[in-house]
Amino acid sequence: MATQVLRRPATRRRPRPLRTLVRFASLLLAVVVAYVAVTAGQVWWAAGRDDRAPADAIVVLGAAQWDGRPSPVFRARLDHALALYRSGVAPRLAVTGGAGPGDETTEAAAAATYLQANGVPAGAILPWETSARTTYESLVAVDRILDANGLGRAVLVSDPTHALRLRAIARDIGMDAGVSPTRTSPAGPATLLEYGARETAGVALGRILGHRRLASLERAARAAL
Repeated sequence: MATQVLRRPATRRRPRPLRTLVRFASLLLAVVVAYVAVTAGQVWWAAGRDDRAPADAIVVLGAAQWDGRPSPVFRARLDHALALYRSGVAPRLAVTGGAGPGDETTEAAAAATYLQANGVPAGAILPWETSARTTYESLVAVDRILDANGLGRAVLVSDPTHALRLRAIARDIGMDAGVSPTRTSPAGPATLLEYGARETAGVALGRILGHRRLASLERAARAAL
């Protein structure tokens, strides 16, 4: 009786175009993951730098305010700016931030009131920027205010994870600026991770699309909501 030889069914190979597409997609995914990971590392590394060299003005980036009172996160930025001002880093202060839906005052007005209540003369506070809705627009507007007042170098104050994007935007618009992040923000670990992820996305996309274009897309998205 003849022995029957069992043969394994032939393994189906993907068509060559499909294999090439899968390899390309895998390579692209690896590149994207690596790019985002490197950018995240840069965001956290930049958060530890402090450029508090002597300047002409200290610029406080806006955050939420509640009925004219700065939120805890905003207050931490303002307190840091006050410390820089009192230590002689710069003789002038600039505040930014408009009004959100339903607000009766602006972030900039709340900041100016807080600074004056803590001993800053009104004359030391530059004209307020209240129309910008994005970080890019805020820095462009502040840069114009500095130029109009004959001022040069600025020290930007915000949260630590915001530092890398601030430096990148300032460099893009030709603004002479360093960043001195606050170290007293009340944000907890979960909030810090959220901020870090948001800033990583902002820096990563800004490098690809350009910060100006990204700001336009962000404004359009907010208007559509």
